[in-house]
Amino acid sequence: MKHLLVVEDDLALGEGIRLALQSSELSPVLCQSLASARALLAGRPCQLIILDVNLPDGSGLDFLREIRRSSTVPVILLTANDLETDIVTGLESGADDYITKPFSLAVLRARVNAQLRKAVPTVRYEQAGFVFDFDRMEFRKNGVLVDLSKTEQKLLRLLVANRGAALTRAELVDRIWTDGAAYVDENALSVTMKRLRDKLEDAPAHPRFLKTIYGVGYTWAVK
Repeated sequence: MKHLLVVEDDLALGEGIRLALQSSELSPVLCQSLASARALLAGRPCQLIILDVNLPDGSGLDFLREIRRSSTVPVILLTANDLETDIVTGLESGADDYITKPFSLAVLRARVNAQLRKAVPTVRYEQAGFVFDFDRMEFRKNGVLVDLSKTEQKLLRLLVANRGAALTRAELVDRIWTDGAAYVDENALSVTMKRLRDKLEDAPAHPRFLKTIYGVGYTWAVK
């Protein structure tokens, strides 16, 4: 069962979205304010968020930036604003998709399913003495806890979820540094990778798992 969060202050619209998405595989919950959405997220992770931009107790865009400081959960923005600048602002703030009102519920369902197919599915991963529990944010190497920063966790999760495949530097930067920052130092990814290797690899200079694919990016090697 995948848990979805719908943040929409219009009760009729929010209930319509919730009922349209409810299925044997999807369990949407409606919150009509940012305060209730924060409380729900604090107690239970979800696999996708549908977020209205204009809410009675604050800006959905500010809430999105807040989410992106610690999570890569897919977020679809809902808004009545269809100007190009509004769309760009939403996407640059970390949104994965953007739907303007009014919209078809069938189109929304299709957009939700598309995002869920792309979402990082890995919650727990075990390999060669590593045990990574991304929900609990517990990472062990040979039984010993390893302390990882939020950025290191996001990088590791992306690589493990796509293990065996090369992820480009541009893609990793785009998906990790999504807090609305106007500028990301080009060395940020390299520095984060070095720290992750220092913590997880036996020989960081000759990594077995966190490998560089020259001219492309990085991969988590499947052993």
